[in-house]
Amino acid sequence: MFIDKVEIYVKAGNGGDGAVAFHREKYVAEGGPSGGDGGNGGSIIFEVDKGETTLLPFRYHRKFVAKNGENGKGEKFHGKTAEDLILKVPQGTLIKDAESGKIMYDMGEDGRFVAAKGGRGGWGNTHFATPTRQIPRFAKGGIQGEERTLILELKMLADVGLVGFPNVGKSTLLSMVSAAKPKIANYHFTTLSPMLGVVSVDTHNFVMADIPGLIEGASDGAGLGHEFLRHVDRCRLLLHVVDAASTEGRDPIDDIEKINTELERYNPEMAERPQILVANKSDVGVEEETRARLEEYAKENNMPIFFISAATRQGVNELLHEVSRLLLTLPAQVRYEAEYVEDLVEENDDRSFEAHLEDGVWIVEAEWIERLVANVNFEDRESLAYFHKVLKKAKVFEKLEELGVQDGDEVSIYGFDFDYVK
Repeated sequence: MFIDKVEIYVKAGNGGDGAVAFHREKYVAEGGPSGGDGGNGGSIIFEVDKGETTLLPFRYHRKFVAKNGENGKGEKFHGKTAEDLILKVPQGTLIKDAESGKIMYDMGEDGRFVAAKGGRGGWGNTHFATPTRQIPRFAKGGIQGEERTLILELKMLADVGLVGFPNVGKSTLLSMVSAAKPKIANYHFTTLSPMLGVVSVDTHNFVMADIPGLIEGASDGAGLGHEFLRHVDRCRLLLHVVDAASTEGRDPIDDIEKINTELERYNPEMAERPQILVANKSDVGVEEETRARLEEYAKENNMPIFFISAATRQGVNELLHEVSRLLLTLPAQVRYEAEYVEDLVEENDDRSFEAHLEDGVWIVEAEWIERLVANVNFEDRESLAYFHKVLKKAKVFEKLEELGVQDGDEVSIYGFDFDYVK
């Protein structure tokens, strides 16, 4: 079964809590704090599996939760960091944010994407010992792991796409030029899912895809083709296959125009995609009038035309050499840039917070600040400047001064400790 679009839920692991503990040993007086840090939670990471061509593994299993980090222990033993949860997807899968529909990442050849970052482990009380606070009886809890709902959408990575009405010989052509073995029969919609095959011409290899037969109205949901139009998106070259012998009584030029209309309605850029007109079933016999009309149509639309028989390979080699030549002149495959940019703090977030004095340390707490701290790199100047800007905008410093904070007082914000300077 071919599945090319699914919605899933992912939840990264929470960070483990830091421990409150004190060293106890015979003949050792005042051993001091010895609470270890909590371990980091596991992240949800997507990786490319080049042997996979469908999202079928995600059809029935749609909830993925990574393990939490272990809590810290006494004697400065840190909790174990949880393993990341690796999810394998086919090459060409787009990862989208379900709420906005925006692209987060395009899984290319060497794709690896952290979709949900594991929570950072909390600090044990060892970190909070100072000359004036030698017995800290508090530690920090671990930070929650990220969670989100995602849409996985597969857009196959094929250089060449075979498009056309059902039963015009696309599957036969693919089976003759590659090792692919699509199901072939003399009735409509034999192909129920896109098929890929690797074609070798001299020293050049390229990937060809058989896109299930399109019909008029496909872009509106008619037939089967509308489910697979997305797989044409990345194709650099389209082979427009028609039944030149009109074995089913259809006019091949009318077929071409109808299919091109559906491609343009789905994505206007497809109308600009280079095409080769492949007049198939020539061995059955093509009327001179039909041949002349097809040649004239191809000339008017600046399309190379080849009269072939996929079943007997008549004209197939000439077609493949032209495809290979054209591919060397065309741009690389489409790669989708990320559209989704996650602001560390949303504008409509509730910016309320709590601040209080605890064992000589000013503690600042709020859920939105916890999320902010989890995503800030305090070793990076720009990231730290952003952190300061957000706190200032939320009037955190203003409230601390109203509560009586003085120069040199220690302030702790979810593991980030600093001496306050007015």
